Amino acid sequence: MKGSLIITVLLAISASSFAQDVNKLISQDDVTRIIKTLSADDMQGRATFTPGIEKAATFIEGEYTKAGLKPLAGNTGYRQIFTMTRTKPLKITASINGKSIAADSIFVSADASFNWSNSNDVQVLQISADKSFRDEYRTASKSGKKMLILVDPHFEARFKSIREHIKYVLKGNVSFKPNKDQALVFILGKFDQVKSFEVKYESKSEQLPLFNVAGMIPGKSKPDEYVIFAGHYDHLGIIKAMEGDSIANGADDDASGTTAVISLAKYYKKLNNNARTLIFVAFTAEEIGEFGSQYFATQVDPDKVVAMFNIEMIGKASKFGENSAFITGFERSDFGTILQNNLQETVFKFHPDPYPDQDLFYRSDNASLAEKGVPAHTISTDQIDIDKLYHTVKDEFSSLDVSNITSTIRAIALSSRTIVSGKDTPTRIAKLEK
Repeated sequence: MKGSLIITVLLAISASSFAQDVNKLISQDDVTRIIKTLSADDMQGRATFTPGIEKAATFIEGEYTKAGLKPLAGNTGYRQIFTMTRTKPLKITASINGKSIAADSIFVSADASFNWSNSNDVQVLQISADKSFRDEYRTASKSGKKMLILVDPHFEARFKSIREHIKYVLKGNVSFKPNKDQALVFILGKFDQVKSFEVKYESKSEQLPLFNVAGMIPGKSKPDEYVIFAGHYDHLGIIKAMEGDSIANGADDDASGTTAVISLAKYYKKLNNNARTLIFVAFTAEEIGEFGSQYFATQVDPDKVVAMFNIEMIGKASKFGENSAFITGFERSDFGTILQNNLQETVFKFHPDPYPDQDLFYRSDNASLAEKGVPAHTISTDQIDIDKLYHTVKDEFSSLDVSNITSTIRAIALSSRTIVSGKDTPTRIAKLEK
């Protein structure tokens, strides 16, 4: 009994020591400085393809340099550069049964100009009020077909949201490899029967560079096993004005996650005792289709990735209260269980995702590696079902709880330590069937 008591005391002292270290090495003042910089107006909302995201990338590179990270193998710097094609609309006109469609009741997703006139190779689809708009939209997007999609007015809010996103954020259609055989035309309205239709779409395509910002700390004893800490540093940029403000600063989404990545990089570099190789990556283009993480997933061997901590929106207390966060796909591996076991001597708790109907597991950058079988999960505190600031100009630094951000980052640091040390290896998850 005496020996058991001594072991218990030593474990408690060890846990306390870890907590003291993390509180010292991850300071709230530094967290505040980083997130304030990333979400400032002069970053112009960090939209993909804009000077604002260039400025944000330069800042992140500076933080990586100060931390002493190394570039990824094969890269001379921290930028992981790739290119994409953006097709910008010049003119869209449409009519159904001889009646012209109003400009605000149509949007197009296509990689090339086209002119339809009762075309036989165009499939007409109606999304009626009793269907799932999200499911129908996803199915159409993956179809590879030419489709005229008629959307019931029941979905007007969602229709307008997507249309504004294409207009203000994407400024067209973005793709890795343009597919001229697919074109989707969405029209809002009720149509009992389509006897005739005409759609004319004029566009211009351009190739544009994008870049993830990634650095690493090589593993001491298991360098060929990778642990990834990630968040996306892009946001919406300049959008439709609200109360005179048009800058979507993206303080919570996802300057908070990017701040966590930078803070964890500094923390683990100071400890400098990681058995496995640690990769810290700020993804680009999440808001326009998770393109940054998709590209990253082609540049790393997924079989070597032991775990991925994707950090998304930790700016406010979760629905479970302070000192808590949730993990998407909790039931898909024992990743969450390992993290929680490492926090037994703390007040912080990780919970399963409380929003299963939101399909969050495949809505963030973890999905690009998760679909390849990597235990890649998103950690978040956002109350997505009631968050009125999400994707608005009101997502600013002033809306954040920095103490919540700091405590969550510290919890991730403490909970990840046995994975980083090589002691624990999360179970793989089922690969996504396509």
